[in-house]
This record gives sequence, C-alpha cells and structure tokens, in this order.
Amino acid sequence: MNEQRGSTEGQSIADLARRLVAADTGGWTPDGVRALAAELGWAWSGTPDKPVLITGRPSGDARLRPVGTYEKRYADGESYVELAVPVATAAPDAAAQAAAFRAVREELTAALGKPSVMGSHGDMGPFYDSGPLWGAPFARWRGRPDTLELRAGASGPELVLQPTDPAENWFWRQGIGEEHSISGFFGSNRDQANAGLGFPGGWTAQSWETVTRSLGSFLGALPAEATALGIGIGMPFYGRTGNGSPILFDVSCGDRLSIGCFAPDGVDPAALGWGTVAQHPGTASVWSDDDPVWRVDAGGPGEPKGRALAEMLVATARTAGVSEPADLIVGGEAEYVDGYHVRYYGLGLPTG
Repeated sequence: MNEQRGSTEGQSIADLARRLVAADTGGWTPDGVRALAAELGWAWSGTPDKPVLITGRPSGDARLRPVGTYEKRYADGESYVELAVPVATAAPDAAAQAAAFRAVREELTAALGKPSVMGSHGDMGPFYDSGPLWGAPFARWRGRPDTLELRAGASGPELVLQPTDPAENWFWRQGIGEEHSISGFFGSNRDQANAGLGFPGGWTAQSWETVTRSLGSFLGALPAEATALGIGIGMPFYGRTGNGSPILFDVSCGDRLSIGCFAPDGVDPAALGWGTVAQHPGTASVWSDDDPVWRVDAGGPGEPKGRALAEMLVATARTAGVSEPADLIVGGEAEYVDGYHVRYYGLGLPTG
C-alpha cells in the first residue's frame, strides 16, 4: 500500500484535535465519512468493510472501525463507530507509554480544557477490545453528536473520534452484575457536557480468588495509569469484622504506588510481607514514620507486582477477620479524585 501524505501532516496534535472536534461526520455513514476524509485532506484506502484512512502521520495510519458483529447491537444507523488516529509512538515499557500519554493529554487540556471524563478501560475496552498490557487510560471530551477521546493505543496514544451514543450504550449495558462484566474505573466532573451521562451498575466479587485477580490487575496498572492521567488516588480499605469496620489499608498512588497497613492486634504484618519505613524509605513522603507502621513501596509505572500485592492484602484482611469479599469495603473518600467523581468498576468490592 503506497502512503499518501495528507494536509494534516506537520500540524500540532492540538490543531488536529480541534479539527476533529469541529468536523461534520455526517451521521457516520459511508458518504459522511468520505466527506470527512476529504475535509481533513486524507486519502481513503482499503475495502468497504475494512476502510483505512492514510494520513501520512509518522506515528501511523488512521483507522476506521466499521459496525460489525460486536458493534451493531449498540449502534443506531451508524456505519462506523470510531476513527482512531495515532498521534505519538513510544517505547513499549510502561513508563515511556505513560509519559507519552501524559504529554499529549497536557497539550490537549491546554487546547480544549479539562477532559469531562477520564479513567481506565481496564482489560475490556469499548466493544470488547483488549487494552495495552501496561494500562488502558483514557481522557474524553464528551460532546453531541460526537466525542473525542485520547486513548492508549498499541504503540502510543491515539485520538479517537466517535459517535457518542454507541460507545455510551456499550458502557451502560455492561452493568449486568456478573463477575468481571465491566472493568477499569470511570471518572466524570461537573462539566455541562456531562448532562445526561448515565452510569451502569457494577458487580460484586463472589470469591477471594476473584478479589485477588481483580485487585491485582488494578494495582499492577495503577501507577502507570495515574501518571498518564496526571491524577493522585487515595483509597482506604475498611474491613467489616466482629469488631466493627476498622481501616485496614491505605492505597496512595500518583507516580508511585504505596500501600499502608493498619494491622489490628493478633496480626503479624511482617510475616505477611509488610515492611516498615526502614525497608521502604520512599513511603516517608506519603506517611509519617509510625502511622501506619507497616507499609510497602510498590514502585512506579510497570513496577508493581499486582498479583503478589493482592495476595498480601487478601491474606491480611482474612487474618484480620474479614470473612467474605463483601466485607472488604473501599472507602467513599476514594470516589473524589482531582475534581472527578470516580466509580471503580473493576474491583468488584462495595464502596461505602
């Protein structure tokens, strides 16, 4: 396939984003998308069911996603559900990918304002796609009839223009209550663009193995995703036992993930893998030396061993007397992150 260079070559990512936001997609019909391609100065190539728009951008060709088997139940007259444009490439490691995403997000925020929605797609993105292994952060400028999203792509961040309704219909209909029916986390702010935005129900873990799996996936990607999104998350976990619901853990994550343990009497944290500030000096900037006494510095993007951390937290909770997953509760304080109200769909744990 011969590459043809379109008129978008050389323009800034912010300029491209502005053009996409202002574009007329014509209802995402074939004629509408052909007109959009012409408006952007892009060449159309491919087959009718798998068209590709060749942009000549060094970070890769733009891609159209036709409505197929998995998309048609959420679409309403559209022939396509997204146009994805790679805007940067980075080394495959989590730190490089997170930094590349953050740089683009900062440029777009300066140009378009603060995203109205942000979060992580987790291990199941729109229309059942799998995200990158390092993390699946997204930032979204919601609009009508179309929405612009910055998404983690296979090789680097991508701008994704999409009809608003199909993507939100997919999201809404995942809240069916079954384990792992929806993943990731989803934060919205008070931007007027979010008027009418709906939220699906979640699901509840039925076994400690499910908690270990879901918590491990969440913790493993969290510092990379928090770095990419430029947020800091503070998440207390409470354990319902015969002695009330004391705080057991404090998860603090920005560019690095730190976890503190408030072990009740009768629990030996050292035997369960916890250390002190002497073993984890990086946590001194998060908590004082003795509150909590027990903690772990899990590292920055790509460094946390998610499964091992989850096993340690689950073992500690059970030793402390938490008898079932429904009694391990994410504190409501975790729902407020840098002006966003966040819902944690991937954990399968109650919030209170």
